[in-house]
Amino acid sequence: MPSAARPAYAAVVLAAVLAAAPMIAAKDAAKDNDAASAPIDLAGLLARIGERVEAYFARAQSILCVETVRLQPMDLNFGGAMHIRKLVYELRVSWDSSNGDTVPEANVLRQLMSIDGRPPKPNEEPGCLDPKPVSLDPLSFLLPHHQREYKFTYKGNARAGDRAAVLIDYAPAGSPPPEITWNDSCVSINLPTRTTGRLWIDVASGNVLRIDEKVTGPYDIEVPKSEQRKGSNAWLTLDRADSTIRYKTVVFTDPEEVVMLPESMEMMSVIRGSGAPRLRIRQDYTSYQRFVTGGRIVQE
Repeated sequence: MPSAARPAYAAVVLAAVLAAAPMIAAKDAAKDNDAASAPIDLAGLLARIGERVEAYFARAQSILCVETVRLQPMDLNFGGAMHIRKLVYELRVSWDSSNGDTVPEANVLRQLMSIDGRPPKPNEEPGCLDPKPVSLDPLSFLLPHHQREYKFTYKGNARAGDRAAVLIDYAPAGSPPPEITWNDSCVSINLPTRTTGRLWIDVASGNVLRIDEKVTGPYDIEVPKSEQRKGSNAWLTLDRADSTIRYKTVVFTDPEEVVMLPESMEMMSVIRGSGAPRLRIRQDYTSYQRFVTGGRIVQE
């Protein structure tokens, strides 16, 4: 199952395989290089981004949405079929910024509503590749107390739809060791030193418009004998893991409010030696509802 192990996405999760990570290059390299030479107060921009992320978490905890997840093997020989597993969740963000001396973290909370169109069975456990019921929000690594764990580099300007954007590349600071955790036939892979990403920041507001990230392979993973199944491989090789998260403005009325919220997340992983060498995961966020005073719910 896919999910971020530490702030940012640098995690790959699989049973047959899966990844949580992303990166997409700028479309115009020459223009990118020219813009990158322009002076910019990167420290000030990062401080502004941190403030906007904190404000987002404070606002998002009173907003619900529907998350639709589709897990699609991209190889015809996977199980002899091309079944797309579809999961629907009710999703919200949990955030407490006033918890004494404890550093606040933002978590995504999921309540499973259906699996392939049917209600979940009582006590039904999530599949290895399914999102976790509780996971760190992808924007968490941009909180002020986490930014020191990353190196940020200004890469110029671009357009994100109809918005002017600033491009910032990031990578972990230092050389954090890989983290590989097995749980039955499921393995979670976190490769910080092989993970790089790009932020698309709204020039006008400082909001995050998009996050691209990638984990670069090849990286070999030995399968413990206790986790090997009959006929399975003793090694897995992560070739790549890419993902993109996009955000959009959601307009609420009565009272009127505009909030930047997740629109979609796409992930693709390629892992040789696994049951599903190529796996695509698509997560869409719709049907936003906002809690206002008096327990009233207002939809977008």
